[in-house]
Amino acid sequence: MDSILITILSIIIMISLGYILKRIDFLSKKDIDPLNKLVMYILMPCMIFHAIFSADLSLISKLGILPLIILGSSFATGIVSFIILKYLKFDDKKLWSVLVTVMIANTAFMGYPVTLGIYGQDGFLRAIFCDIATLIIFLLLSFMLIMKFGGTVKTATRKIALFPPLWAVILGLLFNFLNIPIGPVIDNTVNYLGQGAIPLIMIALGLSIDFSALSRSKSMIVFTSIMKLLLFPLIAFIIVSQIGFTNLEFNVSIIEAAMPSGMLSLLLSITYKLDFELTSDCILINTVISLITLPLIIMIL
Repeated sequence: MDSILITILSIIIMISLGYILKRIDFLSKKDIDPLNKLVMYILMPCMIFHAIFSADLSLISKLGILPLIILGSSFATGIVSFIILKYLKFDDKKLWSVLVTVMIANTAFMGYPVTLGIYGQDGFLRAIFCDIATLIIFLLLSFMLIMKFGGTVKTATRKIALFPPLWAVILGLLFNFLNIPIGPVIDNTVNYLGQGAIPLIMIALGLSIDFSALSRSKSMIVFTSIMKLLLFPLIAFIIVSQIGFTNLEFNVSIIEAAMPSGMLSLLLSITYKLDFELTSDCILINTVISLITLPLIIMIL
């Protein structure tokens, strides 16, 4: 219980720091993009690579099931949301702006620090495998949106193929299985860079918080929060219970499923000219709401 409380409070403080720095004009929303690029292209890949490279992967057969749990939860939540939104006669652009928000979980930016703080490197390793599902969902939604709203398969494929966290997973597995040494200097450098990812992620999240979104997209914020923060983890709970997972795999699967909407949702919304303001509002506010729902779910587990 102490480690859970310490982790959640630490995350809240770091996010609050970002928000305060914005309020006092030390940083601004313009700084979010360079911070996210630094995290996405350098720090997070280093964190993922080092975790996989130094991990005991003898349980790879069990770890390989974790992405399937997140995939199943995502598509079940997406189907339910699609049926409801179609019944409410939402136009296609607004419907898909909401669907990408409920289907893509923040399994990395929020999931990594939470699982690492509570369960250490063992929990973090399992979170990485859960995040593989998010990359797959991002890929599938990219192609679905191309078919629906236009675009080129080549562009979508290129974006995914050059996605640094994906290569961090591939190279981490390759170097681990082939026992390829990287030497103490590179090992330390990669480790130090990886340790900088979490605080920058949290500060960037704090910078992005905008409470005016509550009045602008109130009904859809409520809808996406229910779908993403309640239904998504409930479906994951049903799946892991049926599989018979226990202990760390059980806990991390549900916690990762309970994460708020991921920033990759906004990337899809902007790329395919959806209602990206609606997507952004839903992501930001359900991220704030998750600071209440996540501790509750973790304490129940």
